[in-house]
Amino acid sequence: MANSLLFIPDISGFTYFVQNTEVEHSQHVISELLEILINANTQNLKLAEVEGDALFFYKENEIPSQEKLLAQIETMFTTFYSHLKLLEKNRICPCNACATAPNLQLKIIVHCGELQFITVQEKRKPFGQVVIEAHRLLKNSIDSDNYALLSYDLSKVIGLSVAYISKLYRFNIGHDIYDENEIGYLFSEIDKGNLKLNPFAVPEMVDFKCAPAIVFVREFEISANQLLEYITNYSYRHFWVKGVDKFEYNPDEVTRLGTEHVCVIDGKRLNFTTVTKKTDPNALVYGERTTDIPLNALYQFFIIKPISENTCLMTVELYPEAKSIFRKLLLVLVMKRAIRKSIKTSLDNLEAFVEHNVGIAAN
Repeated sequence: MANSLLFIPDISGFTYFVQNTEVEHSQHVISELLEILINANTQNLKLAEVEGDALFFYKENEIPSQEKLLAQIETMFTTFYSHLKLLEKNRICPCNACATAPNLQLKIIVHCGELQFITVQEKRKPFGQVVIEAHRLLKNSIDSDNYALLSYDLSKVIGLSVAYISKLYRFNIGHDIYDENEIGYLFSEIDKGNLKLNPFAVPEMVDFKCAPAIVFVREFEISANQLLEYITNYSYRHFWVKGVDKFEYNPDEVTRLGTEHVCVIDGKRLNFTTVTKKTDPNALVYGERTTDIPLNALYQFFIIKPISENTCLMTVELYPEAKSIFRKLLLVLVMKRAIRKSIKTSLDNLEAFVEHNVGIAAN
């Protein structure tokens, strides 16, 4: 029987991350990272399982060449750390999950051998001793959480030796005992500085030369962080933003700069993009922009300042842009009043929503 490939990317630090940070946001971050690792599969590997913080890929009866396999490993590390850099640079959420996500690391275990299969609920899954060995290699004696490990068996098949050196790889020899059997391997720690990270969109920092056209100020009996969550987590929007038929967004993504969502009102789709602006360094700020209105653009900012542990002050600022004479007249005569009324209603609803949730938490 021909050799098959087993390939396991495993996100290091996941257990600590979940136990010590806000669970919902940590789940979103891990979900995003697993998704981008799946999309970074360039060798037509089959995904057998999503195993919590790890992915179990295999390639039946085929082993890619040394060049292709090392390139696949590099692609996954590059994609992983590129996404962490995006999360770091475009973050607006101050929670521990979002703040510590850039500390996550990646290890990749690669093994080979003769695969067997079992069928569970009509799904064919890899099975057998080689699968057990690949997963036990995750529990090794390497003093790092950021490396690529290739078993001796695989290294022999692809012709990889410890003498192999490149800009990214510097291999060392390792071995561990599992069930009284020794399994040897080559491993290389991965220096993130040697990865050519993928570029991403620079967050839009808006700088206004004028005062906001509309301003509301409200005090809320809730922590600043929790109020920001109610505003930036679009799953809460229908509780306090009325008049919208539907909100469309990615439920598995933590809102950050550049995030997009859609409000559907009477069949019309209003596209919003998350932006930011300079403000008091002690304040939390969330902004969004749309151009799908009769004006040229509308910017809306929520600026939240903590007063105490459980109270905060929120300022809502709106900056409508109208360049033509017609649009300026439309803004002055019609839209400004309608926008003001809509925002006031939404803030009233938000206040009631917060009071309701605080009451539930107290009981």
